[in-house]
Amino acid sequence: MQDATSVGANTINYQFANIQPNDILKITVESLVPEAAIAYNKASMQSVQPQNIQVLQLDGYLVSSENTITFPVLGELSTAGKTSKELEDAIKNQLISGGHLSDATVNVRLINAKVTILGEVNKPGTYSFTEQNITILQALGYAGDLTINGKRNDILLTREADGMRKVTHIDITSAAFMNSEFYFIKPNDVIVVNPNNPRVKNAGFIGNVGTVLTIASLALSVTILLTR
Repeated sequence: MQDATSVGANTINYQFANIQPNDILKITVESLVPEAAIAYNKASMQSVQPQNIQVLQLDGYLVSSENTITFPVLGELSTAGKTSKELEDAIKNQLISGGHLSDATVNVRLINAKVTILGEVNKPGTYSFTEQNITILQALGYAGDLTINGKRNDILLTREADGMRKVTHIDITSAAFMNSEFYFIKPNDVIVVNPNNPRVKNAGFIGNVGTVLTIASLALSVTILLTR
């Protein structure tokens, strides 16, 4: 399933991420007759009291290493190769075709999505998000933007999905990256902002010609003193 987001004159297609093992899903089932849907929801989800994200995660459905969840009444359901929207459709179809509910409305939401941002940013760390999708620029904003030493034309992004790892280099100074598959962040992405050349030089003992001459002069002076 795809959703289109407009940027300027271009259209970007966002490919929803497949559900992965260890994802935590919030799944709610509704019906025109609320009482009829109670059996298909976890009891704690019926509360009208505000809930924080930690409580929602404890009440959520944890996807097993075999890509399955255990759902009320319906039993074990497969999430393999499905997006959240596709799982919604699968549960809805099963409820209707199985004669459980004739007017079921199903909502599936990932509630433990996170992105890790490291390197030359002001606040490196792992950040959780609850939006359906965020861009790499928004993710960098969570980390307080790049430092002055960050290399904006060479940001490393690592993405794992379905047991496969993909690594790419992104230039956020170029408008072209906005049309790439990496413009939008996927859950569990890792972003590493590489240091620019001045930062690399300053990190070492020998950074430039001036430093080399200073060290050489110091070494010569020490040698002269020792030979006297």
